[in-house]
Amino acid sequence: MKTVIIAGAGIIGLASAWRLAQRGWRVSVFDAKGAAGEASWAGAGMLAPGGEVDSDVALAKMALRSLGMYPEFVRELEEESGLAVEYRKHGAIEVAMDDACAEALTQKAVRQFAMGIASEPCRYCGWEARFYPDDAIVDPRTVTAALLTVCRRRGIEIREHEPVTEVLENGSGIRTVRNEYRSDRVLIAAGAWSAALLPGLPRVFPVRGHLLCFQMEPGLLTTIVRSGHTYLLQRESGALIAGSSMEDAGFDRMVNAAIAEDIHKRAAKLLPALARTKPIDQWNGLRPATDVGPVLGQFGDTSVWTAYGHFRNGILLAPDTAQTIADQFGAA
Repeated sequence: MKTVIIAGAGIIGLASAWRLAQRGWRVSVFDAKGAAGEASWAGAGMLAPGGEVDSDVALAKMALRSLGMYPEFVRELEEESGLAVEYRKHGAIEVAMDDACAEALTQKAVRQFAMGIASEPCRYCGWEARFYPDDAIVDPRTVTAALLTVCRRRGIEIREHEPVTEVLENGSGIRTVRNEYRSDRVLIAAGAWSAALLPGLPRVFPVRGHLLCFQMEPGLLTTIVRSGHTYLLQRESGALIAGSSMEDAGFDRMVNAAIAEDIHKRAAKLLPALARTKPIDQWNGLRPATDVGPVLGQFGDTSVWTAYGHFRNGILLAPDTAQTIADQFGAA
């Protein structure tokens, strides 16, 4: 049986591990912290090409493909894990708060329509807006819990709190803080830490984003609501997530009270009830950004594959990324 080591146990690494195990590969996954404890844990879970893709046609195709895979991805995960994954396709409303924003939103919709992203004009609280019927949400923490379960049931070794420090020459294995491990192939899926593992990889850098959580009456929001960099979505439990920010703060994970307060004020413009409600939680995460979009596939003629640099869309792109990696690897 052929072996593969995966550096990174976020949603990309775990989903890829699951698909590779289905193809007969013997898989070990290493992570510097607990599994799914970084960007995958922090993400809001918007599956929303309408809010993310404006001009990148290749990314739009990947996003739409992955969005279309989500219902079956969730069904299969739930069936194999026995766990519920919170997933709902209920669309998104994008709001324009002035005439200039309304015109920009209309022009964006024209570009998106050419890429296959559908929307239609609507109104929201007196503002002009557009409704994106195909956008959806998922709770990333329920997805990764199910992925961990199916991975372990398939015999995948999950080695938490064992950071990969480098990939060995030509991808013959890895070195960690504890030992050296050999394998037939290595997949680097370590998010913002990926490029440091092997010289020559496209650079990746962290972009910090803050989120807030409010406990509200369940069913208050039946769709995603967003305007610019502000968005709201609600879980089935009533937990309402508000985001976000885009910060160049390196790997600093300290919560910034001023940024959290700014998000609160912006969120209250979209949903006035939030102005008199205190958040029950606030946190941030580090999005893995690159200058070239997702870095996906074989690295040169080595035995190293990469799956990193998904920036704000790691949750959305996970099904397609995992399937692409599994297809490229083939049967063990």
